[in-house]
Amino acid sequence: MGRALLIMKTLVTKTSSREETHLLGEKLGAAAEENMVFLLSGDLGAGKTTLTQGIAKGLGIKRNVTSPTFTIQKLYRGGRLELNHIDAYRLEGLSQDLGFEEYMNDGGLTVIEWAEFAPQLIPEQYLSVTIRLLEGDAREFTFEAFGEAYEHLLEEIA
Repeated sequence: MGRALLIMKTLVTKTSSREETHLLGEKLGAAAEENMVFLLSGDLGAGKTTLTQGIAKGLGIKRNVTSPTFTIQKLYRGGRLELNHIDAYRLEGLSQDLGFEEYMNDGGLTVIEWAEFAPQLIPEQYLSVTIRLLEGDAREFTFEAFGEAYEHLLEEIA
């Protein structure tokens, strides 16, 4: 039998600018706990990296966060938690073990963009973040909590 996925809590919110998206990320980063995993999905240019930049700032990371599209993974240290930023876009169909799982359980926060291309990386409990483009710089964020810790996280950022 496959594992049953039960969405325990959903939060939908909108931002109207890059700055507001950044601030939303800061709230997520400030509320994040060790070994949490955030899965980000949305079209190209939806704001996945902008949100991650805010998350890093909320963790207290000073380094500039950029998309790991070509490197696949970037680690950012120096904050309250280490940030493990993975872009799974180019991992579609790849079945070999790349060792990402060890980073996901080392006490930091993992943010995976395009997680649908690497379903083997998705843990049992996580926060799903779907970003939808609206007019101009406006975005709609749908957060789905899969696990009690993520429910509490959504309560903190709501």
